Amino acid sequence: MSHEANHSPKAALPLRVLKRIPVRYILKRILFMVPTLLAISFIAFMIIQLPPGDFADVYRSNPQFSDETIRQIVHQFRLDKPVMVQYFHWLLRAVQLDFGVSTTYTGVKVFTLIAMRMKATFLLSIMALIFTWIISVPLGVYSAIKQYSIGDKTLSVLAFVGMSLPTFFIAFLLLYLATLVDWLPAGGLVSSNYNQLTPTGKFLDYLWHMLIPVTVMVLSSIAGMMRLMRGNMLEVKSAQYITTARAKGLSENRVIFKHMLRNAINPMITIFGYQLSGLLSGVALTEAVLAYPGMGRLMLEAVIARDLFLVMASLVMSSFLLLVGNLLADIFLSISDPRISLS
Repeated sequence: MSHEANHSPKAALPLRVLKRIPVRYILKRILFMVPTLLAISFIAFMIIQLPPGDFADVYRSNPQFSDETIRQIVHQFRLDKPVMVQYFHWLLRAVQLDFGVSTTYTGVKVFTLIAMRMKATFLLSIMALIFTWIISVPLGVYSAIKQYSIGDKTLSVLAFVGMSLPTFFIAFLLLYLATLVDWLPAGGLVSSNYNQLTPTGKFLDYLWHMLIPVTVMVLSSIAGMMRLMRGNMLEVKSAQYITTARAKGLSENRVIFKHMLRNAINPMITIFGYQLSGLLSGVALTEAVLAYPGMGRLMLEAVIARDLFLVMASLVMSSFLLLVGNLLADIFLSISDPRISLS
């Protein structure tokens, strides 16, 4: 009896999934990431250095820093050397996870700043990503199945309105709504009495302050995702194999969820890879408007202040996430669709 159970379809499913994962392809892609990141970091470093002066000018304009301190900074980061020497010096430190110090947050290590902000941004982005997919995919499927119905037309109108509204407008609108009522958090990450709360209270307070940022990101993304899902479903709906499946007498639910949805979701998986790369930078405007202390806002401040090391670290991490996101998307595609072979 146990022998039969071990060879049941359910027991064999994880093994079939594992066999579809192209290990050699993944290793090649990981190795390819190294020269790609090197090229991105080199180009970014050169572009940032194009304007006259250097980031030590921030210290020179601050009377709190003595000439001796400024000379130490110039010597430490090779600012008196050619740009190529500066880049290789930065690269040597970066591979050891030492991305230098920030000029915006004077003297604070870049890695420390990023570590402090990354948790807030990742939590915000992942929650927004999950809710966007949970809402947009079913709405897109419904809209395609009920094509030209009142529900489809209503969702289409709402989607076009949602896509026409810029993110900052939605953020300002919800922020204005928060100022009209007392129970909505108007900004920040936690309440003023956060330290006096119980562990459960701290967790709920943290989630409560994420309500408006998550809502802004979901509302700004859900319309486009729903339209894409609807278009994919309509394209698959008219395929010959769907007509054949119906002719075989399969139930409508089986046709929709096993045949139509499985094929229509493939392009969405590719989009997921690009969305993963936006976890750090894609929320910058939302965080800036809502005063949310995350990575996006940190990157925006760094670009405005020409904070060389903070900008470089942010760019490298965003590029790394883009490469990882594309790789994960390819892996998910090969798992979800046996016809796709990665080599």
